[in-house]
Amino acid sequence: MDYFPLFCKLENRDCLLVGGGEVAERKARLLLEAGACITVNAQTFNEQFMCWHEQKQLTLAQGEFNAELLDNKWLVIAATDCQETNQKVSIEAEKRCIFCNVVDAPKAASFIMPSIIDRSPIMVAVSSEGHAPVLARLLREKLESILPQHLGKLAKYAGYLRDKVKLTYQTMTERRRFWERLFSHDRLAQALANSDSDDVEKLTNELFDTSLDARGEVVLVGAGPGDAGLLTLKGLQQIQQADIIVYDRLVSDDIMNLARRDAKRVFVGKRAGFHCVPQDQINQILLQQAQKGKRVVRLKGGDPFIFGRGGEELETLFNADIPFSVVPGITAASGCSAYSGIPLTHRDYAHSVRLITGHLKDGSHLDWQSLAAEKQTLVFYMGLSQAESIEKQLIKHGMNANTPVAIVEEGTTTKQKVVSGLLCDLTQLSLQACSPSLIIIGPVVALREKLSWFSEH
Repeated sequence: MDYFPLFCKLENRDCLLVGGGEVAERKARLLLEAGACITVNAQTFNEQFMCWHEQKQLTLAQGEFNAELLDNKWLVIAATDCQETNQKVSIEAEKRCIFCNVVDAPKAASFIMPSIIDRSPIMVAVSSEGHAPVLARLLREKLESILPQHLGKLAKYAGYLRDKVKLTYQTMTERRRFWERLFSHDRLAQALANSDSDDVEKLTNELFDTSLDARGEVVLVGAGPGDAGLLTLKGLQQIQQADIIVYDRLVSDDIMNLARRDAKRVFVGKRAGFHCVPQDQINQILLQQAQKGKRVVRLKGGDPFIFGRGGEELETLFNADIPFSVVPGITAASGCSAYSGIPLTHRDYAHSVRLITGHLKDGSHLDWQSLAAEKQTLVFYMGLSQAESIEKQLIKHGMNANTPVAIVEEGTTTKQKVVSGLLCDLTQLSLQACSPSLIIIGPVVALREKLSWFSEH
């Protein structure tokens, strides 16, 4: 270990920054966030430094570097574009036993500045000891993606509750269980993030009043249309905290690979070798596992509230007084259209979007007259088997038979396939696609020739 990691308290302490350009500006922002009293020395200053000076957030010392500027300073940062000046700052700081950072010259520095993830009071620093700063930045970005933004508020609130927890729970095991339950309580974290004091108080009282063993809950998570990169950060966080994941066939393997390895997986979809689990049975699986004290994630393709029966599942949990929350996902209509180069709306072609379930039976319950109107885009979910009915009904109710259509198979994935043509050919086009597929109908489909960007197999 070439560098000893530590966190330095700089609030109201004098620091010197040498340099007045863009790089120095970045360092100044960090020092200001830490509450340091900053003197900035440079021959010229950019506009941001002048603004900070006018707002009395720091002091400017214009001119060449002078060693006297180091007097009474806690630390110094050399961030000029002159190597000679930076070296001089480092030498003079070393004489005075002042920690000095030299930008882009770690060997000349007595301390280095790591990549920082700020969830105050939670702070995470990543350093390569100056060998690979870009790698350190990439690691920081990965950590940023899995650490919730509200983590800091949750940590501060934990500090507020510490005395009460000590009085309520006598053993370390009980206290550990309580803290585990609090830190995994998504609804409480959301209430803190929203500064909803009434909800925070209500949920906190429930935590203290509930047996430590009865901590089950269900989180309904939208997995998006297939591409694992389209999973939301919050969705990823919930998946990685789950004890049990209940998922269906529309959830890709890439997304399931993001789950904790020790999490139990319960497949409830229809796939070769599996029978589709009835909805009532899925509801009971969620209920029973939560009643056992498990943290359950119900993972659904797309968005759980758009033709995903998410509302039905949550009603069952509500009736049984099981806590639940929802993480929305990118719905198939949005994801598949974007990856196919088809904008769902366009001021010249479509002023609205209609999302329709393709489980039509005879389709008599749909307002086909309204669906056949101009200046809109129709997206049929699960409509492949009803393509013939869709084609006939729309043409019968006035839609132009030459209206462009597209069938998107396994959209957003590496297996994506798009079959396009005209409404009058929809029945034949459907024979060229397999489930899961989405049918998009409207003039915007013609824009695919210009806007298609995603490579298909």
